[in-house]
Amino acid sequence: MGVSRVVKQTFTVIGIEGSTKDGSGFIEKLWNEANARFEEIKDLCKRDEDGAFVGFWGAMSDFTHSFKPWEGFSQGLYLAGAECEDNAEAPSGWTKWVVPSFEYLRFDGQVYAFEQAMKYVRDNGFSLAGAVHDFTDPHTGRGYLYVPINRLD
Repeated sequence: MGVSRVVKQTFTVIGIEGSTKDGSGFIEKLWNEANARFEEIKDLCKRDEDGAFVGFWGAMSDFTHSFKPWEGFSQGLYLAGAECEDNAEAPSGWTKWVVPSFEYLRFDGQVYAFEQAMKYVRDNGFSLAGAVHDFTDPHTGRGYLYVPINRLD
């Protein structure tokens, strides 16, 4: 089905921040810059027991950095980056976000687009508790949508 419920405790993402005010194509530009400068943060990235990176996030928030949904699902902030150690400091030109704990519906991005995920949320009696995040699993290369349904902290 491509949907699961997961709890993700507070985590840190260090990345390149931009907003919808930067114009069309801004997310692609953020990822291009983050990828080009990845060497600057790779030693800060969280790794699993095998030494592989834990994951890459397109984290989102409202303009107040409160991790509320984008205004009208069309206006907000985006951070293109990697999950990092909680005590890591962002190098110059990078931004650190500490994403609060949430219970999420995790949608397989190869099965669900954003609109389909939102329809699933509504049709199944859930409500959005925060901004949706994009996640890429470096082990598989698969993308997921993390849709928060319950803020835990």
